[in-house]
Amino acid sequence: MKKALIAPSVLSADFGNLQRDVEMINNSEADWFHIDIMDGVFVPNISFGMPVLQAITKHAKKTIDVHLMIVNPDQYIKTFAELGATNLTVHYEACTHLHRTLQAIKAEGMKAGVALNPHTNVSLLEDVINDIDVVCMMSVNPGFGGQSFIENTYNKVKKLKDIITKNGASTLIEIDGGVNDKNAGKLLAAGADVLVAGNFVFKSDNPTETIAKLKEITAK
Repeated sequence: MKKALIAPSVLSADFGNLQRDVEMINNSEADWFHIDIMDGVFVPNISFGMPVLQAITKHAKKTIDVHLMIVNPDQYIKTFAELGATNLTVHYEACTHLHRTLQAIKAEGMKAGVALNPHTNVSLLEDVINDIDVVCMMSVNPGFGGQSFIENTYNKVKKLKDIITKNGASTLIEIDGGVNDKNAGKLLAAGADVLVAGNFVFKSDNPTETIAKLKEITAK
């Protein structure tokens, strides 16, 4: 079994000690910074915007994986590229012209991601799968941290993996929501490549050790 990439979700960090938590991720076995941008319209919550992202990227030394949970993401693509995003993920449900959006993200030098809500069928991505670098599979309803993992996610991952394989795509499958030491191995076995972990990392007694534990589990 391959090792998964681990992407701690900064949404669960201590915002009073943000630089400390960013440095913790830098010095841990984590691979990516996962950063959720919410607008209070597409999802019923507001997280943080450009100034906070800029503060994070100033200190972060790893891949910046930005997940936009916003309406009209196209108008901000260039801005997020300028702020240092490595990957930019938009929601399928928020994009009327998804192919155009993906091309615009790539034109700015970023990897293009598409997120799917729990109710959205993975087959809807088949026609553009070769244009997608990362599919972010929501394993909770987007908008808040700390929710319980949706068990049907395993089936969706397997179906998506089949589509990727059938089309000869190199798309990574990212899981976002409720990831912990109980489901990490099973998700990887189903076909996942990247695990986003928020509360499980930042609410633990030792976040660095928790990240290392996830790495160890997924390497078995």
